[in-house]
Amino acid sequence: MNKEIETAIEAAIQAGERIMQIYDAPIDVEYKEDDSPLTRADKESNAIINTFLIPTQIPIISEENKQISYELRKKWDKCWIVDPVDGTKEFIKRNGEFTVNIALVEQGEPKLGVIYVPASKELYFADVDKQNAKKAVLDEHIYQKDILQKALVLKPRAEETNIKVVGSRSHMNEETQNFVENLKNEGNQVEIVSKGSSLKFCLIAEGKADIYPRYAPTMEWDTAAGQAICNAVGVKVISKSTNAPLKYNKENLLNPWFLVSNQL
Repeated sequence: MNKEIETAIEAAIQAGERIMQIYDAPIDVEYKEDDSPLTRADKESNAIINTFLIPTQIPIISEENKQISYELRKKWDKCWIVDPVDGTKEFIKRNGEFTVNIALVEQGEPKLGVIYVPASKELYFADVDKQNAKKAVLDEHIYQKDILQKALVLKPRAEETNIKVVGSRSHMNEETQNFVENLKNEGNQVEIVSKGSSLKFCLIAEGKADIYPRYAPTMEWDTAAGQAICNAVGVKVISKSTNAPLKYNKENLLNPWFLVSNQL
């Protein structure tokens, strides 16, 4: 296995262990300038991940690191993109639907992706160039190579007459509802699957949903790992503004609206 993806997997698992220790205690919530919630889990997960990624000497973009100017970032050939707790709202609600996201991006494209679900110990990982994406379920928050070798290959759902649309647990807005209505008006039988965090990408990659329309704001760290996992199994993540795959390490780290689908 690629050494960098092993590093990311071990970082995500160790961060996940610490997140669950905090999850089982009373949760104190702060709020950032944009009113998004921040917990001790975000900070401590980020610190753990940094201890693994900094020695790789590949620069890091993380939601919880101080943001670096584009004048410096635009010179990077590759970088890590990290969300130490994706789905902080789900973490606070204690519904288990939060993840650790780590991606390696080269020339603006996700090449490696790791998504770890601490509450269920589910681990998703992918190498885009090798078109290899897998899922393992761990017994405990410990990195073991034999578990990864036994991991199951991810495979998207075959095209069916009914369409499973995965929507955010916290962001089902009017535009998304209109998208669903248009599918129905085209004669499709539509089922809505609600899920928080980057788990929505995982559902499509493993064949439990077909389409994820995201017509609401996201940042690059919300999507990079999920896009890598989807791309590795042939699922596209397409910008609504450019009709091309989402790009990373942009001047503005805000994503455009996008559509994830195994039917594009």
